[in-house]
Amino acid sequence: MKKYNYPIVKTLLDTDAYKLHMQQAVFFCYKNVRVVSEFICRGSNFLGTYSNILLDQINMMQSLCLSNEEYIYMNSFPFFKKEYLHWLKSFRYNITQVNVNNYHGELHIRITGLWKEVILWEVPILSLISEIFHKSHYPNITPNIAVNYLNLKLKKFFQYTQNLDLSRLKIVDFGTRRRFSYDVQYSIIKRLKEKFPFLVGSSNYHISRLLKMPPIGTQAHEWFQAHQQISSNLKYSQSLALKIWLCQYKKYLNIALTDCITMDAFLRDFNLSLSQSYQGIRHDSGDPIKWAEKALKHYQKLGIDPSTKTLLFSDNLNFSKIINLYKKFNHKINVIFGIGTKLTCDIPNVKPLNIVIKLVKCNGKPVAKLSDSPGKTFCLDKDFIKSLYKAFDLPLRNKNLK
Repeated sequence: MKKYNYPIVKTLLDTDAYKLHMQQAVFFCYKNVRVVSEFICRGSNFLGTYSNILLDQINMMQSLCLSNEEYIYMNSFPFFKKEYLHWLKSFRYNITQVNVNNYHGELHIRITGLWKEVILWEVPILSLISEIFHKSHYPNITPNIAVNYLNLKLKKFFQYTQNLDLSRLKIVDFGTRRRFSYDVQYSIIKRLKEKFPFLVGSSNYHISRLLKMPPIGTQAHEWFQAHQQISSNLKYSQSLALKIWLCQYKKYLNIALTDCITMDAFLRDFNLSLSQSYQGIRHDSGDPIKWAEKALKHYQKLGIDPSTKTLLFSDNLNFSKIINLYKKFNHKINVIFGIGTKLTCDIPNVKPLNIVIKLVKCNGKPVAKLSDSPGKTFCLDKDFIKSLYKAFDLPLRNKNLK
């Protein structure tokens, strides 16, 4: 098996934007909160065989730090505060927080520590696993092969949409976590920037900086999950998470993720004040059409003109799904599409990994994600899931919990 004598992840900024955005909020609001995250593979890939190579790469990460040029770049954004950036410049990955094991061929990873530090581990670890695995299984794949296939997809896209008004189409790269490799992601986004006028940014700060594109991202499930134990009342934990985010970012980064405790529960909490304050909402599980129709009805019920709001779709998208959703909703509401694995790991005969790292504990107590796609629901404690369903007045969908 191939050993690497060089680091795959070469900068702190080779990560998803929402990680840095959440980290700043945690830095100011929850300095001493401790969390536990765990790796989940939704499939049987025997990834444990790569544990030693992964550990080598994780060890290399402890030397990463924000360069002067990167600090200046980050300081150019109005929503980053100097106190946080000064701390980030001194930040170093603490490898003692990460426990990696090969358990009978399965890869087990557990990350424990202060939330403001643990939060940055997820994306680089997932991208490392993905790159190590894919380069082992598909050693002959090059960035040129990936770009050539992208060119074919773009040709079909333009042929299919030649009679469509695409003036409102906006697409964002969300492909860092499960990319084939860094080189493939960079090459794909570079080509899109050159040939695809609808690309408006990337969630990767490093690639955005190199290619002079806007970095785009808000918050992830863990922001809402952690508040389940930060809040003094579980019923109001989601509302608290939404309000604290607004306090931190005001008019910036105000797209809210809807599916940590299902869309229905989210909309009950997303009252007139919050709906007016947030620019829009993000879809990450469940039927996107039903989700969007619920969102439109919600805004209309509150007397808010949907054309002033934005829906960001980001669940398992490809160009075909994007076109269909755009045709259906672009004339009703602003739409943006975040495309990930089907962009940065979409190569003929390559099967991408379905891997995530999820928060499982906050302050020593369990947290959960109740997804609109039941297969994405996750929690280590069945009793806590029951408590969450009860607090948010949701019907139990899993017979094992009844």
